[in-house]
Amino acid sequence: MEAIILPRVFLHSENGVEIRLADPGREFTPEAVLDFYTGSYPILATAKIHAPEIADDELRFKFTSTIGTKG
Repeated sequence: MEAIILPRVFLHSENGVEIRLADPGREFTPEAVLDFYTGSYPILATAKIHAPEIADDELRFKFTSTIGTKG
């Protein structure tokens, strides 16, 4: 049996368009990746990180902004 490290992909939706954000490095935690991209995407400043999902041989993390939502 061989262990495979799945590439991480970070997803963010803006104006109804899903944006794929490249992994800046395996040494970054998902929280650090969120901080890394907040400079380029200010809406991520209030985003939450969802638990990763495995799809198409990728480990996908989704960032969801809480701006503009009630509750």
